Amino acid sequence: MPNSNGFVLLTGTANLKLAQDIAKILGKNVDETVSIFADGEKRIIIPENLRKRDVFIIQPTCSPVDSNIMELFLIIDAAKRSSASEVSAIIPYFGYSRQDRKDRPRVPISASLIARLIEYSGADRIVTIDIHSEQEPGFVEIPWDNLYASYSFLPILKENFKENLVIASPDKGGVLKATFYADLLGAEGIAIVYKERNTEKANESKALDLIGDVEGKDVLIVDDMIDTAGTLCEAAKLIKSKGAKSVSAAATHGLFSGPAPERIAEANLNKIFITDTVPLREEMRNNPKVHVVSVAKLLAEAIECIHSGNSMSERLIPKAHRTYEERS
Repeated sequence: MPNSNGFVLLTGTANLKLAQDIAKILGKNVDETVSIFADGEKRIIIPENLRKRDVFIIQPTCSPVDSNIMELFLIIDAAKRSSASEVSAIIPYFGYSRQDRKDRPRVPISASLIARLIEYSGADRIVTIDIHSEQEPGFVEIPWDNLYASYSFLPILKENFKENLVIASPDKGGVLKATFYADLLGAEGIAIVYKERNTEKANESKALDLIGDVEGKDVLIVDDMIDTAGTLCEAAKLIKSKGAKSVSAAATHGLFSGPAPERIAEANLNKIFITDTVPLREEMRNNPKVHVVSVAKLLAEAIECIHSGNSMSERLIPKAHRTYEERS
């Protein structure tokens, strides 16, 4: 049964526009909660009554990652201390998600620690979009709903790619995602880039070879994020060298850190489709290659499902994706 006291939307400073877009779809106001002391401390004040109401906190933990994570902890704590009925942390982009395992000695499992701290802060539920590793919801005891940007991407991708299409994965870990998109877009096949990653250094990998035929094809690389764009641009260069007619990309989280704008400007990429899970750098907002697809409707419908008790998987996750998820 829906909470008869209704629900409240709160946000930090991470992605105010997305929070406002979600609120507009839901016909609600979203309360900004963060101010800053002179020494940099964050101060949280919630302007309305939360007692016995469902609370949804919209806060991607994007750059500046640690600052936005701290805001999230504090807003959750404030909501719990205000007698909220249930607190849902809506985290479109989950910072630290790439550090999800021990890939070498003497390193933390950072994603697990951050997730457990969110739980400890008082969150009753976590909601993410295209989390980096499917096992991460197992880091906590509370419900964790992971949504898929395919819900938002598919309409525009179907408009742009009608035939002669091959879906490419930038590494072996993305094969299931590539297969899923290939199925729903009616692609002629998939290709897999074989790359070598330097575990000693962050954001460093090299594309070595390609499995699959891309000769004369329009190739769409699908991935969960673009950070410094090194992996994407190396993959695009390799695919183009194998005779592809064109190379484009679709990635959920457009971080575009460091040298990403310069790399993308020089790369053989026709179009880049990303979502608005994180705010875009100005250089990328003005880049004609970049097409932004909003996830506001997806998250608004997820919030409605949580509040009403309706199924999210039936309404928001394409059946084909559930099938491929079961195989993984």
